Amino acid sequence: MDETSSFDMVVIGSGPAGQRAAVQAAKLGRKVAVIERREVLGGVCVNTGTIPSKTFREAVLYLSGMRQRAYYGDSYHVKDRVTAEDLLARCNTVIRKEIDVVRSQLVRNGIVLVGGEARFFDPHTLAVQSAAGDSRLLRGEVIVIATGTTPNVPGDVRIDGERLLTSDGILSMKFMPRTLTVVGGGVIGMEYGSMFSAIGCEVTIVDQREKILDFIDSEILDDLVYQLRDRGCTFRLGEAVETVELRDEGAPRAVTMLKSGKKLVSEMVLFSAGRTGATANLALGSAGLQADEHGRCKVDATYRTDVPHIYAVGDVVGFPSLASTSMEQGRLAACHAFGHATESMPELFPYGIYAIPEISMVGRNEQQLTEQGVPYEFGLARYREIARGQILGDTSGMLKILFHRETRRVLGVHIIGTEATELVHIGQAVMAHDGTIDYFVRAVFNYPTLAECYKVAALDGLNKLQA
Repeated sequence: MDETSSFDMVVIGSGPAGQRAAVQAAKLGRKVAVIERREVLGGVCVNTGTIPSKTFREAVLYLSGMRQRAYYGDSYHVKDRVTAEDLLARCNTVIRKEIDVVRSQLVRNGIVLVGGEARFFDPHTLAVQSAAGDSRLLRGEVIVIATGTTPNVPGDVRIDGERLLTSDGILSMKFMPRTLTVVGGGVIGMEYGSMFSAIGCEVTIVDQREKILDFIDSEILDDLVYQLRDRGCTFRLGEAVETVELRDEGAPRAVTMLKSGKKLVSEMVLFSAGRTGATANLALGSAGLQADEHGRCKVDATYRTDVPHIYAVGDVVGFPSLASTSMEQGRLAACHAFGHATESMPELFPYGIYAIPEISMVGRNEQQLTEQGVPYEFGLARYREIARGQILGDTSGMLKILFHRETRRVLGVHIIGTEATELVHIGQAVMAHDGTIDYFVRAVFNYPTLAECYKVAALDGLNKLQA
């Protein structure tokens, strides 16, 4: 083993959290190394998660012609038969470009890139073994764990990459299924389930919970489920999977048996029932650490673990497991590690769900405000009332503003529909400055735009105060 190389910070993982931690430390004049076990940079976010899934979604929307059907009929489509190759070609192009962007940013900031699998040798030292079998030691005054997660798969299920897939395996999809069973109705399951249904696939979503996505405003969630059912999606909630088998009786099929006795037959099964922190190979015990039963690291408000110089950021620490929040966690951890004062607004982190239709929110929802006894009112704008909504052919979208009845301060914004994840930032900015519902009444928005929804919703809310 080579002699030890020393750094001010060593980051394990080059996804959004690790990348941002490394760059922030480098900006503070520190010597930084990033260890990445994959052959390419970017982590799950760039290679199998956020970037591919959102690109997949754009390809679905374009090739299915779904955005144009309001004017050209329900049978309108760009291509007669959309293939897996059609969808994945766009994904692969974007991934290659994003990998180059990540590498350029890290190299430009003088960060040393080390390829290989990392494990703790002692609390300050990591042993890194390359794919070729070579080993080296890296010592870090500060170490950041940003290893992300891996998909949960039932122990008796063998993922074959063809009929049985995880969300990480979508990019290796061999064919476009006509029927799909999605095991897990969380964010990933709902995103992919909605995408496949938009392209004409018969989708069944199975989840053990009676209610899915319970952190979403109930009215928004009801609308999402309604739209998916209208497209032919079937929901099997409160149902647990007992077995999944591959059968070749005339035509290859995957048979999913539920504990209730129900049998689901489909061409493909997508497993999206949660994810586990990718910590199994880190030898955390050698650093005095221990992951929980989900492989996740426990951290404090500064993302520091029980070992003061070791931090953990991103999906490996659990909810909310979003690329945007992971980036911010990486930045905050690096600033804290080197005593650099900074601020953040975790209560205003936006959430985005890239289903079809997409959903985004910031602040509290109606359920939370009710439980907390906050006197609130809401204003609602529907896309069908907005000229831009008519132009886009989206007449089902809506934007809801929640505000305090007495102070009029904006408490939350919840959106479902086209560009929801872009629109939400207007509400986020107003909330960050303790703005009131009156701001949206006074503001002038470009016409026609979806941003006009804010004014319509504000006027609707103020009308309720006068009732």
